[in-house]
Amino acid sequence: MIVLKSPQEIEKMRSAGKIVAEILELLKAEVRPGVTTLDLNGLAESEVRKRKAVAAFKGYSGFPYALCCSLNDQVVHGMPSNRELVEGDIVSLDFGVVYGGYYGDAAITLPVSVVSAQAKQLIKVTEESLYCAIDAATPSNRLSDISHAVQSYVEPRGYSVVREFVGHGIGKRLHESPQIPNFGEPGRGVRLKPGMVLAIEPMINEKGHHVKVLGDGWTAVTCDGGLSAHFEHTVAITEHGPEILSKL
Repeated sequence: MIVLKSPQEIEKMRSAGKIVAEILELLKAEVRPGVTTLDLNGLAESEVRKRKAVAAFKGYSGFPYALCCSLNDQVVHGMPSNRELVEGDIVSLDFGVVYGGYYGDAAITLPVSVVSAQAKQLIKVTEESLYCAIDAATPSNRLSDISHAVQSYVEPRGYSVVREFVGHGIGKRLHESPQIPNFGEPGRGVRLKPGMVLAIEPMINEKGHHVKVLGDGWTAVTCDGGLSAHFEHTVAITEHGPEILSKL
């Protein structure tokens, strides 16, 4: 069942989204060679505590960290580790909080110092596809118009869309209905309505779309070793169009 949020609930979600955006901005400033993803996780946990929020991912279905850190060919749900970032890496940071009983969720992919032209372009196209999807999140559209906006942007540019992982509704729970694939024909699914809040999150691969989950039960990687990028925002659908809740 799709939950429509009241203006008061959306205001509470703005607060959660603002915290997510603030902390991702701090993490972004720390991404450089020599830093470990465990260092980044520690910073995220510290900043959550300062804001009297709760890390949404820590303990969720047994995930042990506050931050998902996915490196290079890792698609999503990468676990922080002692592995130091090196120049040329790309790292996707997926982060969420609970504040006042409501969730915020967002993700960014960042270059570590100087990266290849191919990596830079993958990051650029993935982020642009997110904003194409957000532009489609209007009350005049259907759910699959969001999905189609991603696919129709990235595939002509030579990239592939991950099928196994999708965006989702969000509110008092981290994952609510509906699921939001990043591929599909337009004009299908539920009509978008003011009060819906969606976590829209393209996951885009440099090469093929097939992925597999490693032995830790969490980290998803590309099957062909190609790079992967991930961007996400929490977005409220309003009468006047989409409102990004997880952006400063």
